[in-house]
Formats: sequence, structure tokens, C-alpha cells
Amino acid sequence: MLSLSLQNLRRRRKAFPMGFRALSIVFIFLGLLSACATAPVEVLSEKEYYQRAKRAIDAGNFVEASAYLEDLETYHPFGRYAEQAQLDLIYARYNSLQPELAASAADRFIRLHPDSDQVDYAYYLRGLTNFYTDVGLGQRYLPVDPNSRDPGKAREAFRDFSTLVERFPASDYAADARQRMIAIKERLAQHELFVARYYVRRQAFIAAAARTAYVIQNLPQTQAVEEALTLQVEILRKLGLDTQAADTLAVLAASYPNSSAFDSRMRFKGGQLVEEDRDIFSVLKVD
Repeated sequence: MLSLSLQNLRRRRKAFPMGFRALSIVFIFLGLLSACATAPVEVLSEKEYYQRAKRAIDAGNFVEASAYLEDLETYHPFGRYAEQAQLDLIYARYNSLQPELAASAADRFIRLHPDSDQVDYAYYLRGLTNFYTDVGLGQRYLPVDPNSRDPGKAREAFRDFSTLVERFPASDYAADARQRMIAIKERLAQHELFVARYYVRRQAFIAAAARTAYVIQNLPQTQAVEEALTLQVEILRKLGLDTQAADTLAVLAASYPNSSAFDSRMRFKGGQLVEEDRDIFSVLKVD
């Protein structure tokens, strides 16, 4: 019988070419993978997910906490912890340096729970996320002038904090939001001055004047106004607008009598207007 079995086996092996046998092995391997992939996932109770997430947050394991909170929302979307879990998810993602995901979680909470007594916290966290995204790693570790970067995220943070302060003036987070709005205004004003100086170097004086005027008119409480007025006087003189320049100079003298733009006799000395030599020889010059 054994010899017959061996003979039958040999016949069968000859009946199937090597390619077919290799293909069979591939199908078996894929079947095993499929079986592993469809293995049942342990689903915890809503309370257990939340408790694990809280323990992870307390331990500073924010990535792990985010995973538990995401699972809670997946398997228990309408449970008693759902709203709080969505709020904690914003915090966990914010602290795990996932700004885009944190902002997305904040957007979702605000959309789903506009009347929640904790929606002010969602606005605050979204503002913080955009605030620190604007700062970025470049400012901390690279020799990059932060005022040269687009302040788009700073503007978004300002809108978030402004909404918080206007809608929830008594919020626990309103005072901090107001202070951050002041800092953001300074950031925006310095960016406008950076662009204005860039236009001056390129001898685009009308564009430069528009930037300095924006600072003076729209960001009047910032420290950048003194420099904006000084630069505006020089730009207007360069454009031949002497009357407007004199008016601006009067505002500068009244608002900043101790400005470095004046000498000891209160004569305007300026010094902000720095142009580039734009002739062909300067362009071709090699140091």
C-alpha cells in the first residue's frame, strides 16, 4: 500500500506543473494572512477606554491617550463619555505635537456641540494650536527671521481667541486669550513692516506706503507704529507728497516725542529708508 501511495503521489506531482504548485503556496499564504487580518479585535467598555486614556494623559503618554480616545469614539460614539472624550482628544493631540489633527478635532467638537458649556475650551485649544503652529520649529532652531514668514496661522489663532473673548467674556480662558491677541497683533504688525522694508529696497514705494499705513490704521496699539510712522514720513517725501509727509511727521512728534527719529532739537533725521542699488552693475557685482 505504501508503494502505491508513493506512486500516486509522484503521479500527482507530475500532473501539476511547478508554476501551479507555487501558485497554490501563494494562495495558502494569502489565506493565512487573511485569517490573521480578520482576527477578532478586543473591544473594551466605554468606561475602560476612557480610564485608560486618562491614565495615559496623566502619565504624559499623549499618543497612547489619543489612540484610546479614538477607539472610544469608534466603538461607543453615543456613550456617556463621548463628548468629554472628544474634548480630551483635542488636548491629547495638541500635546502630542499633532497640530493639524488637534485643530480638526476642535473643529469637529465645535460643530457637533455648539451649545456645550465647554465649547469655549475647544475654541481656546484651537487658538493655541494655531498660535504655536505659527511659531514653528524654524523660529526656534533655524536662523530665519520670523517676521519674514506668512502669518496665516497667527491670523487663524487671532480669530479663535477673538471668538472666545466675544462669545465667552467670563470664560476661564478669556484673559489668556486677550494676552495672546496682543502678542499676535505685534506679530502681524512686524510682518507688515518687514514687507514694507522689502518694497522700499525694491523701490516700490507706493506698495511700501500701503503696508505702513495698514499698521498705523489697523494696529495702532502695537509697538511697531513708531517705526511705521517714521518709515511713512520718508516714503511720502520720496514720493514727493510733502504735505502728507508733514502731517505724518506731526503725528509722530505728538505720539512719540522721544523717538530716535528725532535729534536733540526735535529735528527729523529718519534713517529707516534703505534702498538697494538697482542698476545693472550692482546686479552683476560679485563680492
